[in-house]
Amino acid sequence: MTENTGHPANSYYTATAHKLAPQPVLAGDQRADICIVGAGYTGLGAALAFAERGLSVIILEAAEIGSGASGRNGGQVHSGQRRDQDYLENLVGLDGAKALWAMAEEAKAHLKGLIARYRIECDYKNGILVADHKPHYVAMSQAYAEKLRTVYGYDKVEAVDKQQLDALLGASGYHGGFIDHDGGHLHPLNLALGLARAALDVGVRIYERSRAVGYESKGGKALVRTDKGSVSADWLILAGDGYLSGLDAYTEARVMPINNFLLATQPFSDNEARALIANDYAVADSRFVVNYYRLSADRRLIFGGGENYGRGFPADMKAFVRKRMLKVFPQLADKPIDYAWGGTLGITTTRLPFVRRLAPNVLTASGYSGQGVMLAPYFGKILADVTAATLGEFDRLAVLPTPPFPGGRLLRWPTLVAGMSYFALRDRL
Repeated sequence: MTENTGHPANSYYTATAHKLAPQPVLAGDQRADICIVGAGYTGLGAALAFAERGLSVIILEAAEIGSGASGRNGGQVHSGQRRDQDYLENLVGLDGAKALWAMAEEAKAHLKGLIARYRIECDYKNGILVADHKPHYVAMSQAYAEKLRTVYGYDKVEAVDKQQLDALLGASGYHGGFIDHDGGHLHPLNLALGLARAALDVGVRIYERSRAVGYESKGGKALVRTDKGSVSADWLILAGDGYLSGLDAYTEARVMPINNFLLATQPFSDNEARALIANDYAVADSRFVVNYYRLSADRRLIFGGGENYGRGFPADMKAFVRKRMLKVFPQLADKPIDYAWGGTLGITTTRLPFVRRLAPNVLTASGYSGQGVMLAPYFGKILADVTAATLGEFDRLAVLPTPPFPGGRLLRWPTLVAGMSYFALRDRL
């Protein structure tokens, strides 16, 4: 993981952000009903839910609002949880899997509702295409689309064969897949900044450059310390995902930060853009190390692909991501790249979110494993629901298995590298 010191200067999202005024650094001792660590989707979603109930809220952000994974990701809105329904049925049974699907649908509706309610200008567009990179995956995609329709009552998905996919996507190496017409894509940083603007408007206090360096929970109160002050609160929400950086060892043993990378080309003409992605949907492929891409509002190709598991980003991120892009779009060999950037996200061993009560008045949600755009704002609301004793969805999530990485926090890096290297090799076979 690289240290998050703010918005990356070489990011397309930073260049096109609807910027907020800088927020102050915490100085001295403050008091609030709720203290939240992390001004990303989870923390901002929780803050809005708390503030709507008349509670006072302070958010401590180590860098800048939305400068972690919330402002650096691919901007894709997938339906369901990070793992598919077949996996979830084996894990928690059909009824449990249906409940988790319904929860994810509610999260999607919640996200769209936040965008509409607070008039967040984040270029939201409907539609996502999942493309199969191996021929035998196509039958599996067709069966899965049929299962979503018949078992889960989700009629917004349709399978596509190679001929149909080739008409939609000017890419190489795919054999079919399925379309989710109710998925979507957006400008992720402007979503985070829009949520923050709404939170500030209802009285939430956000302190930037105010890293939490420790906390304690005693006698029904939580105390969070920074280098220059502290916050005393009735409830503490840890919403730092892959950026907790030593704050909570139990969570960090179960949520692993990994780095992912994106680029943005120079703009295309309308005809050129439609030759790449005819229906302007987002695309993600079936690889374990996923390639994901979409067109921006100004018709750039935003392409994400490749990851690493160390503490640094590649020296030449344009070249690092461009190599993967050209395997999918070889016709773009001469297309200039304007931006390239990286980000850190939290994953779990099972790729299911980590949602827990760490102490009677300390809650956390993290480890969305790439599904955070859709899930995280809603999971913030779920954490707020706990304080009102509405525990149904929290309890359902809290029993999902998210075991620690082998070796815990200190030895998780080498074991992850070995495992991910195996799956990356399998993608190529």
